[in-house]
Amino acid sequence: MSPIELPIRRFPAGKDLPLPSYVTPGSAGLDLRAAVGEQVWLQPGARALIPTGFGIALPQGYEAQVRPRSGLAVGQGLTLLNSPGTVDSDYRGEIKVVMINLGESPAIIRRGDRIAQLIVSEVAAACLVETETLPPSSRGEGGFGHTGI
Repeated sequence: MSPIELPIRRFPAGKDLPLPSYVTPGSAGLDLRAAVGEQVWLQPGARALIPTGFGIALPQGYEAQVRPRSGLAVGQGLTLLNSPGTVDSDYRGEIKVVMINLGESPAIIRRGDRIAQLIVSEVAAACLVETETLPPSSRGEGGFGHTGI
């Protein structure tokens, strides 16, 4: 798949931060940074809405997902509360990240810290067709844990 052109707007909070970027050629996500004015302390169990300083204009038929960074999750217990967060193609506001501290110690979020990843993907629109029955499958109606652990 070839890259798409993605207009990006720098909000005042992001004036001195680098643009979101892929860290390696194989990275799936653009790293988002914290555009906080002052460092944010997150106590265990606490959550905070962290601005990134940027907004994007996705083409119709695309979405962006805001996902946690594994290093923050393992190292500090920091993750995203609504993961993945969805940025719709018609949203033009600043991208913000809902972070939560699931760790046992307070965590600090500093200006410029890499806090999340932004994954841009194509999406298909669904056309729902109501029916009385669904076609059979090998799994059937088996629910959570049905296919094994």
